[in-house]
Amino acid sequence: MEDDQDAASVLEAYLQRENFNVIVKYDGHEVLTQIRKKQNTPIIMLTAIGEPSEKIGALRYGADDYIVKPYHRGEVMGRIQSVLRRTQQTQENTKLLIYKNLIVDCTAMTARVDAQTLELTLTEFNVLATLLCSPLRVFTRFELLEICLPESNALERVVDTHIYNLRKKLEVYGVCQILINVRGIGYRFAHV
Repeated sequence: MEDDQDAASVLEAYLQRENFNVIVKYDGHEVLTQIRKKQNTPIIMLTAIGEPSEKIGALRYGADDYIVKPYHRGEVMGRIQSVLRRTQQTQENTKLLIYKNLIVDCTAMTARVDAQTLELTLTEFNVLATLLCSPLRVFTRFELLEICLPESNALERVVDTHIYNLRKKLEVYGVCQILINVRGIGYRFAHV
């Protein structure tokens, strides 16, 4: 048991260093069910249970991949990248991001709450779409700057100003606390 905890801690630290969120110490099927009720976040199950019925059940209930211990860290990272590629291709084809009554249309470059269109700058729109596209991922200020203002020479702190302005515009329509500050790192979208 101790070896499993050590291995889990090492993998968790490695993934967090790569800016991924890791949910541990919960029943995997319960977490899978709760996340799938609300959104389509990519999910990889990592478990010691290698029974075919368990794998099939997890995949049918919405897991994107299923890794059985023992595993190699490189294989885990490869599978994560593979799932993210497939997910991003699906999202690029969809181009419609939805969170409760907030709808972001990446093709039309519009965001609306219910029927009300938000008046966003291009940078504010890009920040919102980026965070909503990967709701459990924490983005550093530098990453958001590179994604949303790639040609800019602005300092990383300009991201804070765009987040502040975006929050104010969302709050007018009752959409609050969805752009979360992760102290010392950057920002993420509200968790499920």
